[in-house]
Amino acid sequence: DLAQWLPNGHLHYLGRTDDQIKLRGFRIEPGEIATVLTSYASAAQAAVLVREDAPGMQQLVAYVVPAPGTDIDPDALRTLAADRLPEYMVPTAFVALPALPLSPNGKLDRRALPAPELAAVSSSRAPRDVREEVLTGILASVLGRPTVGVRDDFFALGGHSLLAARAAGRIREVLGVECGIRDVFELRTVEALAARLAPAGASSRPRPGAGVRPERPPLSFAQHRLWVVDSVRGPAATYNVPVAVRLRGPVDFPALRAAVGDLVARHEVLRTVIADHDGEPYQRVLPVGVDVPVELRDVPVDRLADEAVRAGGHLFDLASEIPVRVTLLRAAPDDHVLLLLVHHVATDESSTALLLADLDAAYTARRAGTAPVLPELPFQYVDFAQWQREVLGDAADPGSTAARQTEFWRETLAGVPAEVALPTDRSRPAEPSYEGGVVGFSVSAATTEGLLRIAREGGATPFMVVHAAVAALLHRLGAGDDIPLGSPVSGRDGAAWEGLAGFFLNTLVLRADLSGAPTFGELVARVRDTGLAAFAHADLPWEAVVEAVDHERSRSRNPLFQTMVTYHSVDAVDAVVPELFGMPAAELTVETGGAKFDLEIAFGTAREGAGIEGGIRYASDLFDEATVRTLAARLVRLLDAAVAAPDRPVAELEVMSAEERALVLDGWNDTAVPMTGPTTLADLVAEGACAADGPALVFEGAQLARPAFEERVNRLARLLIDRGVGPETVVAVALPRSLSLLVALHAVVRAGGAYLPLDLSLPTERLGCMTDTATPVCVVTDLVSLGLVPMPAGAEVVVVDAPEIGVELGRLSAGPLSDGDRLSPLLPRHPAYVIFTSGSTGRPKGVMVEHEAIVNRLRWMQHTYQLTTTDRVL
Repeated sequence: DLAQWLPNGHLHYLGRTDDQIKLRGFRIEPGEIATVLTSYASAAQAAVLVREDAPGMQQLVAYVVPAPGTDIDPDALRTLAADRLPEYMVPTAFVALPALPLSPNGKLDRRALPAPELAAVSSSRAPRDVREEVLTGILASVLGRPTVGVRDDFFALGGHSLLAARAAGRIREVLGVECGIRDVFELRTVEALAARLAPAGASSRPRPGAGVRPERPPLSFAQHRLWVVDSVRGPAATYNVPVAVRLRGPVDFPALRAAVGDLVARHEVLRTVIADHDGEPYQRVLPVGVDVPVELRDVPVDRLADEAVRAGGHLFDLASEIPVRVTLLRAAPDDHVLLLLVHHVATDESSTALLLADLDAAYTARRAGTAPVLPELPFQYVDFAQWQREVLGDAADPGSTAARQTEFWRETLAGVPAEVALPTDRSRPAEPSYEGGVVGFSVSAATTEGLLRIAREGGATPFMVVHAAVAALLHRLGAGDDIPLGSPVSGRDGAAWEGLAGFFLNTLVLRADLSGAPTFGELVARVRDTGLAAFAHADLPWEAVVEAVDHERSRSRNPLFQTMVTYHSVDAVDAVVPELFGMPAAELTVETGGAKFDLEIAFGTAREGAGIEGGIRYASDLFDEATVRTLAARLVRLLDAAVAAPDRPVAELEVMSAEERALVLDGWNDTAVPMTGPTTLADLVAEGACAADGPALVFEGAQLARPAFEERVNRLARLLIDRGVGPETVVAVALPRSLSLLVALHAVVRAGGAYLPLDLSLPTERLGCMTDTATPVCVVTDLVSLGLVPMPAGAEVVVVDAPEIGVELGRLSAGPLSDGDRLSPLLPRHPAYVIFTSGSTGRPKGVMVEHEAIVNRLRWMQHTYQLTTTDRVL
């Protein structure tokens, strides 16, 4: 570090004198790498830096100037670096330059260094064997890149959890080895995967196949879940998946109708209804040529959005109606909205993109007067449903996947809270309506980049980071330390299913542990470990997980979790079909208004140079829109704070705005009222008791008039003064609920003491802890309770219903008390009472409340609520 010593003795920090960088959590000195590279005979000069030419894709790049008359061999340089440096310091790309660019003052001009070509990003060592060659092809295909080097980091090239699951599935399928998502996360490179994975033939996972179909093919587990929901609740638009595309150009409706027919013919799931045999549902695939609802409607241009929403709200009858329909809304010959509506029972996020692509290809062919020619699908969704059951096996077999994963989830979710406390506006109804709304939010580009950086440096995925952020937010809003959140996971883990439409999702519950005041970085690590374990046990269907945990059930809430978090890896329309029917395609949001959970927080992958766009879908039964907007703002604020200081404890990350903080600290605490009149509780009550006639106390039919109340309080107060009670002394009151209890409490205050109420239903140990802490000088009780009170040493005992006490009270004056009667003057800062906390987190702790505090409270309450004798305060 470089600093300047100032005359006043202060050090003025000027910065670093080196070029140290941080990559994937490691601190790297580029000069050390350059020194190793220039030891190579052909390398005259070298410069190393971290580049990020695409958001979230940092790479270590080496720029090398060859010695005169020589050429640079990247393989030789990489081998040299790998022999002398740790793996994380080996550059992923080598760029040969005739000379290093310099600034006018002769220093390296980093901005002038060219970006490496895409092919140069990957390590150039050729695969050693067929296994490495196949693995490079699999990872390149999954990542959508032309090539992947054997030493390239999968996540540094843009990988995430869903892609890791897909890569693991392809590796299992193609190489016949056991490979899980954890292997991809931990090994990360082709070289490491090839070295550690089991030999070919070791995988026991059934391979996909199109076997003989039974007469009544079973539903997939995901389909069965939605069938149960539909059977219990009835048809609803909650699980509709509408995709609306604005098309600026002419649309050939006959060609569209024919193309839709081709699409439904190609994907069996789109012409499948759910039939029932003796109460057991099954897939009934209708023949090719089934009638598909395709409608053309002319609507005014200002009604396009409303009509799209109306069409998207269609209620499917899953038993008799195919789960797809298409509506073309025409505002003008060259202005249309195409709405493709599919029930979730037949589609998911990945399916939407390929359905649009297939529809586009079929439409193009039909417009040309030909039938579409598309690659034949080797399998259909029925095959997937049967394969799922083969993978799980019989749960009664201890060696089956179903048995192993059942035991995992039973242990993992043991003791999970039945319901997480959310900041709702209303109590939970016994029967939810499933109606809801959506509130959008935006994350800045800078914060988005910071989240990606946290993911890279923590060996996690962006989803894991935002999952941790949501858990942190709910924790900060009072949900506790154990936060279970739902997450969808794709079952489409093999190439066999990649071109197939259908509902391939399962639901996982990911438990976030916020105990022990973790930093945000530590929380991400916890979420990462939990997620990897969960993804490795994602075959067991959600319903089986719920059964295994044997959790407390309620129709009023979703079991195991009430908040879902999703991270969308693609925008289906823009990413896969940038144009449709030869026209630019612009997606139109169609909101059907349903809510499956209390909250569903969705994050969308950011485009280059932009931030995340997300949304919170909420249940209207519980939340107002304004509340959810505040929740969204707090989430964004927490994300900003986490990126700014990932090493700070989660408990210190800011979630409140400046206005909210001012309201809490100043607005809600602005309860002071002018202290006119009595300033002690004793004087305030005495004044009120004489202000009007009528009862002072009512209990189980018995009444105590105000004059009688005053007399009893004053007599007992004088007796307590004789027993040594006065200002700054504590009196324990151990009486059952009765008129005598209230007389005793007020007598203690009138005498100048502070009362300590003892609830005799509490354990003796707890009562003893309270009396030992407060050290009362006197205990007021009755004959029935006398034996239940732990008596503190040296304390006077007053048994209010003992005959001798009654005689003594009769001799005392019932007139008003003043400071002249007390042992010393009673002041506003003297204690009025002592109350103990619940002790739920340890030993109970005593709190002393002063006279001026309770008087201020009572005056504020009366000023605010204007209570009369007809009011009742609970």
